[in-house]
Amino acid sequence: MSESVSAEKVKTPLPAWIKATKAYEQADTRKALWQLVNTLVPYALLWYLMIRTIQLGYSYWLTLALAVPAGGLLVRIFIFFHDAGHGSFFTSRTANTLVGYLTGILTFSAYEEWRHNHGVHHATAGNLDRRGVGDVWTMTVAEYQSAPWQTRLAYRCLRHPAVLLILGPLFSFLIKPRFPGKNSGPRQRLSIYLTDLAVAAILVLAGLTIGLRTYVLVQLPILMIGGAAGVWLFYVQHQFQGVYWARQAEWDPLQAALRGSSYYRLPKVLQWFSGNIGLHHLHHIRPRIPNYHLQACYDAIPELQAVTPLTLRTSLQSLWLNLYDEQQQRMVSFRAARAQS
Repeated sequence: MSESVSAEKVKTPLPAWIKATKAYEQADTRKALWQLVNTLVPYALLWYLMIRTIQLGYSYWLTLALAVPAGGLLVRIFIFFHDAGHGSFFTSRTANTLVGYLTGILTFSAYEEWRHNHGVHHATAGNLDRRGVGDVWTMTVAEYQSAPWQTRLAYRCLRHPAVLLILGPLFSFLIKPRFPGKNSGPRQRLSIYLTDLAVAAILVLAGLTIGLRTYVLVQLPILMIGGAAGVWLFYVQHQFQGVYWARQAEWDPLQAALRGSSYYRLPKVLQWFSGNIGLHHLHHIRPRIPNYHLQACYDAIPELQAVTPLTLRTSLQSLWLNLYDEQQQRMVSFRAARAQS
């Protein structure tokens, strides 16, 4: 579905070091299995502890405290889902599909539908003429200024941090994946229906065992925390100062990967929970490198290290970068765009 940068597509000469990254594409079954164990086992244990805190009448604040690491593990589970979609987690396509569907149920995401849309995202990232599938809605200054007031209002609402990080995860994981898109094919529709049936079965099982109330009190905060973290990670991967955008005639996939995708340098513990996805510039160069090889590839190739990283502090600036100014070739805030007009 998604391809690495190729010599046929780039408009600038392909540097020699690109070839060196290919050596890291080989999946490792033992590493993949160990990641499943060291993530799913503690995730199940945290679920059990959260259920018991509710059943035994402990303060719900204790349940919420346990939801924080559980939400982090949910992000990591989504990375396995993501890698399976790229065919990189296991060497076996069947194993990747099985992991994709199972982790998709845990993250409320339909595997084939998400896989297709994410493949489109990789093929169009940074292309101003091919926005709209698998990405964050981004308008140019000119588009925003000429849009009807209803569109401007909707855009401002969707880019507001509260909507982005609170309502956004609920919509992105609970509501939107439940329905096929207008361009969904038979395979994508089937994955949506199967995922919906699995989610419904879990709800029925929960109602017959721990009770729906307990299930919601456990699942909802985990999904809110993990979803907010996941949405934020995806947002800053392509919404930052210095990001590359270009029209189709000038668009270069190599530049879109190196300059249009961020290197989000996180503390080691957060890097573990996020499955090394902060090395996103490398991921867009070689989408088939599994998460467990990304750091080694980055460490081995100096050219990848030349990219200026985002940190937790500098990434917060992205919240106020709302529009792309084609004249200045940079992201700007609503205030800056208004002052310019």
